[in-house]
Amino acid sequence: MSAERITPTELPEPRYEHGADDYVFVELSEEMSFDANFQAMAITQQIRERDIPGVDEICPANASYLLHFDPDEIAPTALVDELKQIAAETDLSEYEWDTRVIDVPVLYQDEWTHETLMRFRDNHQDPDATDLEYSARINGYETVQDFIDAHAGAPHMVTMVGFVPGLPWCFQMVPESRQIEVPKYVQPRTDTPSRAVGFGGAFTAIYPVQGAGGYQLYGRTPVEVLDVDQELADFEESMVLPNPGDILNFRQIDREEYDAIREEVEDGSYRYTMEEVAFSPEEFFADPDGYNERLVEVLY
Repeated sequence: MSAERITPTELPEPRYEHGADDYVFVELSEEMSFDANFQAMAITQQIRERDIPGVDEICPANASYLLHFDPDEIAPTALVDELKQIAAETDLSEYEWDTRVIDVPVLYQDEWTHETLMRFRDNHQDPDATDLEYSARINGYETVQDFIDAHAGAPHMVTMVGFVPGLPWCFQMVPESRQIEVPKYVQPRTDTPSRAVGFGGAFTAIYPVQGAGGYQLYGRTPVEVLDVDQELADFEESMVLPNPGDILNFRQIDREEYDAIREEVEDGSYRYTMEEVAFSPEEFFADPDGYNERLVEVLY
């Protein structure tokens, strides 16, 4: 059997919009796709490498990006002209970038998110099912474990970080026919445990802190994605661990391993299992399953 490949799609012409005097917003596509997100990451990485005078902040998103700049250093029209040049020169078939593959242990069906989701059944599409039961059913899986195996069966790429500081939005690296899709709650919850692993639309998210939320709740990770005090060694350079372009491998664990990891996190001795790799969109499109297998192999 030949390997299933992902066929790249042709993107429309980018849409450039000005925000007040010091922002430029660029929309690459109205819908999320690997092509749009890879293009956003490739372009924003080149903007960083060029160190364009006057550009203060660069924020890549799922299918767009936003720049904050100083109009006293670079004129808005000149900046847009340079962005158009970068876009014209970017060819994903010839582009790759350095990123990290990160192990993210997850205790699926944990007691904390279960208690929370049961308190908010009236906010849900199916008050008689758990979030995992509902998600498994509407995606055609016979059992919850089959659904968990699918969610943890292929890595997820961080496509953007936002909503609250440190929250990664992750798109699973599988062909469209195997993408999990689940709606958000009908009404958001007023509570979500920190480090909860949730899913909404086609995205997995890790809630960095306790707070409101509307994503379906699947489990909880013992590791942090946000360390404001930067006490853990892997947060030395930034209080936020995941970056756009990082690849997260969600690994199912049991309660014993969860508690052991959490103890190391709380005493400050935990070190994340992660490795740097060169990511090639062209190789991923050609053989996503084989490429994912090679990416995960570097961890274990």
